[in-house]
Amino acid sequence: MATSLPVADYGAFVEKFTLPPDPSSHKLPLAGLTFAVKDIFDVKGYVTGFGNPDWARTHSVATSTAPAVLSVLKAGATGVGKTVMDEMAYSINGENIHYGTPTNPCAADRVPGGSSSGSAVAVGANLVDFSLGTDTGGSVRVPASYCGILGFRPSHGIVSTSGVTPMAQSFDTVGWFARDPAILKQVGEILLQLQADTPTTLIQLIVAEDCFNLLNIPSHQLIEKLVGAVEKLYGSEKIQYTSLGNFVGAKVPSLKHFMDNNASKQEDNIPSLAALSSAMRLLQRYEFKNNHGEWIRAVKPNLGPGIAERIWEALKTTDENIDVCHSLKNELRSALSDLLGDFSILAMPIVPGPPPKLRTEPTTLEVFRAKAFSLLSVAGVSGFCQVCIPLGMYEDLPVAVSLVAKHGCDGFLLNFVETLHKNLELS
Repeated sequence: MATSLPVADYGAFVEKFTLPPDPSSHKLPLAGLTFAVKDIFDVKGYVTGFGNPDWARTHSVATSTAPAVLSVLKAGATGVGKTVMDEMAYSINGENIHYGTPTNPCAADRVPGGSSSGSAVAVGANLVDFSLGTDTGGSVRVPASYCGILGFRPSHGIVSTSGVTPMAQSFDTVGWFARDPAILKQVGEILLQLQADTPTTLIQLIVAEDCFNLLNIPSHQLIEKLVGAVEKLYGSEKIQYTSLGNFVGAKVPSLKHFMDNNASKQEDNIPSLAALSSAMRLLQRYEFKNNHGEWIRAVKPNLGPGIAERIWEALKTTDENIDVCHSLKNELRSALSDLLGDFSILAMPIVPGPPPKLRTEPTTLEVFRAKAFSLLSVAGVSGFCQVCIPLGMYEDLPVAVSLVAKHGCDGFLLNFVETLHKNLELS
């Protein structure tokens, strides 16, 4: 229990402990930094709770530590505890009826975002220097946005998910949070095993104007702040605007299987991205059922509102259109690779606006959630890397923007963020 945590309690931790750096390492790039881990990672000697007491009760103590955790320990960082998460990683709200909801350090009456809620709050509240989370449908990007910090979802398959309880393997990634872009990059260099000569030259910043139009706050302020910083660094000729929805609709033929004619008539909707979201959530439900359906049916765990309905609905999923989902993933990755190349970046929102209020009825959040998953599905389905960058406050609530880069261009994106962040602070 030895720890140097501040007295203030934000409810971020399930349990606190000390994981010292690996003394066998000769080079300690993360020496002196503290970190926390989401309760989805195996840590030797502790039960991986997966956000639910019934899961913890029916699972044994981990006999080994997840490679991602070992990597940062070997790099000299000190672990200080496991953090609260949404039950079975099946929410982007961050509310947990069993362990309590971590307090959003930017807005105490608002949700912290999930499912890596405690990991985001631990960083946002200055309890640790960085933290590890996972991102399947948005579980690093959303809480980073809500808590006013940096959050990185790496390219799918780049960081080992061994020793991490799976949610849906086609989308699961190990992500991380930090307040400082230099620390975000340092952690990335360890987890991604980056070389020092990663390029930093930007070819184009492509702004997805239609995606910014989904925001429930004035979007021009966010765009102007981001574009202004990029123009100072690289010049106005580097800025390009596009309709991402039209591009995706034209380049991803398998989307036709998921198009909703009624949805296309709704206001504030991008039909192609709504279809993309439908495909992502279908495959996610199917893989979740295959991973955990047997346990859920046998144990019948006590689940919180919203999550219970979602999980039991997932257990009804069949394999219809699952093959199409995999084809769609390949088509989207190919299309976006052509759009971005190795050194262009796509700018878009992460969620439709600031964090919702605590204990908002799930039905009230449906429109917000639908828009959110339309935005989140772009990186989720393509497997591209995406970073959340805080852009200050709007009416006393945190707002953010995101940058997306081609699969495998994680080092380039982290370098760009570090350079850009300095100019954002000056603008």
